Amino acid sequence: MPTTIDQSTQLAKYLLEISAVKLSPRNPFTWASGWKSPIYCDNRISLSYPEIRTFIKEQLAQTINDKYPEAEKIAGVATAGISHGALVADELNLPFAYVRSKPKEHGMGNMIEGKVDAHEKIVVIEDLISTGKSSIAAIKALKEQGCDILGMGAIFTYGFEIAKQNFKEIDCSFFTLSNYDILIEEALISGYINQEDLDSLKSWRKSPETWGR
Repeated sequence: MPTTIDQSTQLAKYLLEISAVKLSPRNPFTWASGWKSPIYCDNRISLSYPEIRTFIKEQLAQTINDKYPEAEKIAGVATAGISHGALVADELNLPFAYVRSKPKEHGMGNMIEGKVDAHEKIVVIEDLISTGKSSIAAIKALKEQGCDILGMGAIFTYGFEIAKQNFKEIDCSFFTLSNYDILIEEALISGYINQEDLDSLKSWRKSPETWGR
């Protein structure tokens, strides 16, 4: 079955509760890109919470079954997508591989770890979509091996238009279990932020490259 609004909200609650997502519009974080950001997301923290880890695994697996029932393999994106991808592959009883951010600098020089074959139908797993750059690099590496990429699933997305455009350009569909809009609304309801914070968080999403400057 596809992920429902209630499930997306439940995941947002979980991520806030365990501080996998931190919201700080008044003291923003600085990303590697130099962007000022009122949000920091590290979904790897969910691995330390069995109930939440299992929830994410089951929701990803259910959505893959619904959207891509012909999937033959799961591939994780290094590094944060590896563990969640392996859990999903186990849940679906499918083979697993993962894609490095760049080729290994010694040994065989692999970028893809694990066995992949041409024409295999693969679903890629990522933890977070911002611009989609790392996910798309992994997808391209698999396509260069002749794999048939059915689509990609991730835990969370900021919902940037550039990400949607980037995935459209490589003709790859994707889904996420929750998203920025749902999360900040839940943060307001649950008292993590106030209305002023919400307004600031909404303005960041409209122009993240200039926000806070």
